[in-house]
Amino acid sequence: MLAYLCHGAGFQPRPSQPAPSTSPASSPPYNIPSISSATTTHNPPGQAPIHGCHPSAITNIHFHDFPTPHFSNPLPDPNSDMKFPTQILPLLRASTLLRQPVYDLVQGISATVGRVVVVYDSMMPYVVQDVYNIPNAESYCFQSISAFSLYSFYWEATGKPVLPTEAEIVGQVPSMEGCFPPEFSEISKLQQNARNFNSGDLYNTSRVIEGLFVDLLAKEKTTGTEKNWAVGPFNPVSIPQRKDIDHISGKCMEWLDKQELNSVIFVSFGTTSSLSNEQISELALGLERSEQKFIWVLRDADKGDVFEGEVRRAPLPGKYEERVEGRGLIVRDWAPQLEILGHPSTGGFISHCGWNSCIESISMGVPIAAWPMHSDQPRNAVLITKVLRIGVEIKDWNRRDEVVSSREVEKGVRRLMASAEGDEIRKRAQELGDAVRKSVMKGGVSNMEMDDFIAHISR
Repeated sequence: MLAYLCHGAGFQPRPSQPAPSTSPASSPPYNIPSISSATTTHNPPGQAPIHGCHPSAITNIHFHDFPTPHFSNPLPDPNSDMKFPTQILPLLRASTLLRQPVYDLVQGISATVGRVVVVYDSMMPYVVQDVYNIPNAESYCFQSISAFSLYSFYWEATGKPVLPTEAEIVGQVPSMEGCFPPEFSEISKLQQNARNFNSGDLYNTSRVIEGLFVDLLAKEKTTGTEKNWAVGPFNPVSIPQRKDIDHISGKCMEWLDKQELNSVIFVSFGTTSSLSNEQISELALGLERSEQKFIWVLRDADKGDVFEGEVRRAPLPGKYEERVEGRGLIVRDWAPQLEILGHPSTGGFISHCGWNSCIESISMGVPIAAWPMHSDQPRNAVLITKVLRIGVEIKDWNRRDEVVSSREVEKGVRRLMASAEGDEIRKRAQELGDAVRKSVMKGGVSNMEMDDFIAHISR
């Protein structure tokens, strides 16, 4: 058997970083040869050590390059009312040109092995749809968003039927207005129409986080199958001692080492969204006035092609870094998010609520101050603040077109970091983090789900 991993042209790994030692979540003892494919442009950094994983975790993965489709490279627009990263839309369209190359590759592989298992992400069904014609091939969709958000999208798309009593909270999710541009809806429809061959679904979540919604997705056969496995989190759940770390990582970690337990709030909005200069100024003043310690990753969103074009350097208020010296650390480039979240001094996380960031924060037991930007993020914010109750809201999605004032930032930060309510939220987050870490250990629910999936494809 050979597993084939299709992540397409949109796969943009972070730059190579020193890799900590392996954890149960990042390097399971399965010896299945794998091929990982992307365009020639995006594969080289993917062959470097994956952030947070030991190099031995990818020694059995062989990378296959495809010719890079031509596409325009628009820059992120920090002043757009629509915070969805429209700069990636040309790249998503170009990825559809991989359909024939991917089919040719899988067909060639199928002649040499007993079974080919294709794992593709939820934005790649169009590319892998012809695998259906290969007798000894199976395909499994990797769902990269939360089961809660996925179920809420399904519920809305089916006319908002009466919800099960235990899932009534889904009725409180915000409107999808402002989440996606029309162009993305067209791409999404193209992908959904191509899902004619799906043997099951993999979720980057754990049943201890949202098992109810994983079960509801299976019961409703929302993707055409009841077979699903909640095998997450995929990120390492323990941070080993640091060795040979680079300058940026070292600066962050050394600064955190000097701070008190749970005293620092980490501020990062991921790699796809940009803040306007006005919003950056308000955020800066709010962090300053909160009188709480912080690490702020202040960088612009990734472009359609991360290797080309100038990078915007957003301005801060005059002498800001001098004013917050010793209490705030500004990072203008990539930062070791998992290591920062796993540091004992980190007690909170201002986040856009992208699912990767959410589950990394959950894994490390760190509560979230929710600031959703687009896509599934407003619904992930509901999961964090109302279902799991491990966070507070800073940005109200109903006021998404407004600038979040410095007063609102100050209030949200103080609520999470300097109040009895915040202490209770942090306690719940730590308890959930403990349960998630145990879930990937031997005998844990996520570990058993992974065992079950491997047994299924190895049958």
